[in-house]
Amino acid sequence: MRSKILISVCALALAIPFASAYAQDANTKEVIIVKGKRLNRISNGATGLPMAIKDTPQTISVISKEQISDYATSGSNEALAMGTGLNVAQYETNRAAYNARGFDVQLTQIDGIGMTNDWGSVTGQQDTFLFEKIELIRGANGLLTGVGNASGTINYVRKRPKNIAGGEFNITAGDNSLIRANVDYNKVLTADGRWSGRIVAAIEDKDSYLRALHDKRQVVYGVIDGQIGDSGVLTIGTTYQKNNQDSPMWGALGLIRTDGTQADFDVSSSTSQDWTFWNTDSITAFAEYAYRLSDNWEAKVSYNYRKGNEDAKILYAFGALNADNTGLLGWPYYGITETKNHLFDASVNGKFSLFNREHSLIAGISHSSQEFETDLLPFDSSYLYLPFPAFPYAGNVYPEPVWGARTPSSGGEQKLTRAYFATRLELSDKVKVIIGANAVNLEREGSSRYGSAVDVIKYPATKKFSPYFGLTYDITNNVLAYISYSDIFQNQDQSDQNKHYLDPTKGVNYEAGLKAEWLDKKLLTTLAIFEAEQEGLATYGGISGDGTYWYYGADVTSKGFELEATGRVTDNTSITVGYTNLDLIGPDGGNIYTWIPRQTFNLMVNTRPTFNPKLKLGLNGKWSSKATNPGVASQDSYFVLNGFASYDVNEHVVLKLNVNNMFDEKYLKTVQYSAYYAAPRNVSVTFGYKF
Repeated sequence: MRSKILISVCALALAIPFASAYAQDANTKEVIIVKGKRLNRISNGATGLPMAIKDTPQTISVISKEQISDYATSGSNEALAMGTGLNVAQYETNRAAYNARGFDVQLTQIDGIGMTNDWGSVTGQQDTFLFEKIELIRGANGLLTGVGNASGTINYVRKRPKNIAGGEFNITAGDNSLIRANVDYNKVLTADGRWSGRIVAAIEDKDSYLRALHDKRQVVYGVIDGQIGDSGVLTIGTTYQKNNQDSPMWGALGLIRTDGTQADFDVSSSTSQDWTFWNTDSITAFAEYAYRLSDNWEAKVSYNYRKGNEDAKILYAFGALNADNTGLLGWPYYGITETKNHLFDASVNGKFSLFNREHSLIAGISHSSQEFETDLLPFDSSYLYLPFPAFPYAGNVYPEPVWGARTPSSGGEQKLTRAYFATRLELSDKVKVIIGANAVNLEREGSSRYGSAVDVIKYPATKKFSPYFGLTYDITNNVLAYISYSDIFQNQDQSDQNKHYLDPTKGVNYEAGLKAEWLDKKLLTTLAIFEAEQEGLATYGGISGDGTYWYYGADVTSKGFELEATGRVTDNTSITVGYTNLDLIGPDGGNIYTWIPRQTFNLMVNTRPTFNPKLKLGLNGKWSSKATNPGVASQDSYFVLNGFASYDVNEHVVLKLNVNNMFDEKYLKTVQYSAYYAAPRNVSVTFGYKF
């Protein structure tokens, strides 16, 4: 199968240079781009207003497609781990949670549009080859989304058509039988340059350092855009991604013994069985129409659709280890879930003059819906709670149940309607104020995606008005001070001991900081001080008698500071250095959520040596302080370092070597819900061709 996949992608890649040559010949005529629309695409970031990162009164980090490519981070989890202040808690082989400033990130967007994920868990990984960049907006982002907590927002910015024909093809091979191929090609479709299209595809197939784990990912994305008349631009795109995982871990390793000590196993240890799998696939489609009303005003309408399917036949190994490594029991599960999302957004934005100064404004309305249905395949209770032999064991020690007929189990729906506005007012040459607000109406019914409540409940509509305020002051032309305030509002799917859903969490988020540009604006430094107060935040309480989890609402305060420097220090050398220090205080005034490291440090340095500019070298590292979770595991502080070296053979061919976990550090990926070991040192090589 791998050979068939590789042959298909290689054939496509070989055909593209001929298409490229044809496109270049067809486009020798003068290319006219009306008002340069395709040249000026930017992500609107924290507020929806077109501001530079320096002028935004929040901390924003960017992971570029160049950095993603340099470090061969083909999966979104690996790419996000490079970001300042963001922790990727990979607690199972196919599910992860992200946290920032002490809280789970529950909002993920694509091109600034998305919907909340109340649980914070993400199944499967997105292929990063689809994206131009990934933005990490830390702190409350209620202005843009209408809902949210104090952690932050992840915004994936898709690749869009360009004004020139060309592209790239890459093939990678590495440890654990890794084989990956991807292709990205853009073509100007009309002689006048008004229409352009782009196709992106990737295939990855690999074994794992974990026993029997095997991953396969296939993704294809196509997008076209073009001018309609003199003032309109229409963009239409669709993506299909399929992830198959054999022998996954549901939950992870049981590391705590009955005497309270923590076991230590080989990094390849896994609780999975050979008959298990966890497959996901999704199709997304979007249409966006932007119309220039005048030189200063634009209207935009967009529609996004996503349908996702999850097919999981898995086995949970739980219990405390005895001295002889026995004690684990099994819990099989076979479920199929379908999720659908619809999101419509309409807005106007532009600039206006008042008191002889120029100001900006965005206002709009949006409506989103999300619904899911889960079916279960039951099994005879004789297959439940069977004991495992001493760990680590083989992949054939727990029999696969005889599954019954597929039966509807649960489902739910939520709808969010909001009206929003934000304006940036220039009070003086140095002082700018951002004022905004959201008015939201949230309706929900049914059960939750991972919830414990068993009754189908119709929730009363939740109405909320959330203000946002930000102020920036230009101390000098290169140094800016800022403060910001935002309401916090987040619906919660978790239920209490009585299986009643918790109320939404509410609170406030404050941030103040300094941003400075150096070296002729090539380097940006940021110092941010933050504090967030969340009331009634869902916090794990225990396991009920029927095996379901229950939660309680806790008042939690997060406060701390962040430092980041990013940009170029010379023409040939770029850096990103970040440090986060935080405290998390529970309702009793003591530490809470101790599985979250209180300090993290990240470093990324890329350079082209002056003695040989065809050579490019880079290092990317992250240090995390100690984290502990009673009943799961403890992880001492650790530092992991990755590196790469690439060489431009000529203007078309690039060769690259990547080494991950260079010091072969042994550590747990997280201790948030469960724990297993990260990958040991591994190596890959890439051949790249640009045409």
